[in-house]
Amino acid sequence: MTVKVGDTLPAGNLGYMGSEGPASISTDELCNGKKIVLFGVPGAFTPTCTEAHLPSFVANADKILAKGVDRIVCVSVNDPFVMDAWGKAQNAEHLLMAADGSAVFIKALGLELDLIERGLGIRSQRFSMIVDNGTITHLNVEDGPVFEVSSGEKILEQL
Repeated sequence: MTVKVGDTLPAGNLGYMGSEGPASISTDELCNGKKIVLFGVPGAFTPTCTEAHLPSFVANADKILAKGVDRIVCVSVNDPFVMDAWGKAQNAEHLLMAADGSAVFIKALGLELDLIERGLGIRSQRFSMIVDNGTITHLNVEDGPVFEVSSGEKILEQL
C-alpha cells in the first residue's frame, strides 16, 4: 500500500557516501525534529532523472532550504558509489544522495516500480514529498513515465 499524506515515514536505512566510504543513516535520524524534502527517481544517470528531475532540486536547493527545510534527500535504487558519482556529476553538494540498493525503503513506501520485463529490475517511482518531524505533509507521485508533479519547483510552491 502506498503511503499518503498524514502517514509516518516508514522506518528504514539509506546508504550514502561518507567521508570514509559507504555509510548508513536511519529515517529516524533524518526526520526526528526536522523538516525534510525527499524525492525519488527511477535511476541515477538515466535521462529524465539527470536532465530534469535532479537538476530541478539542485537549482532550487537554496530556496528550498531557506523555507525552513533541514535537508533535501534524493533516493534511488542504486548503490552509494553510484549515487555519490551522480551527485558529484550534477553539482548536488547541497543534497543527500541516498542509496536504497535493494529497494527495501522504496517498497516500504509502496512506491516501487517493476521494470523487470525491461531488464531494469525494481526501481522507484518518480515522486517528491515533504516530511515534517516524520509525518508526510505533501506527496507528489508521477502517473507513469512523466515528469509533471514531483519537481523542485512544485515542492517550493508547497513549502
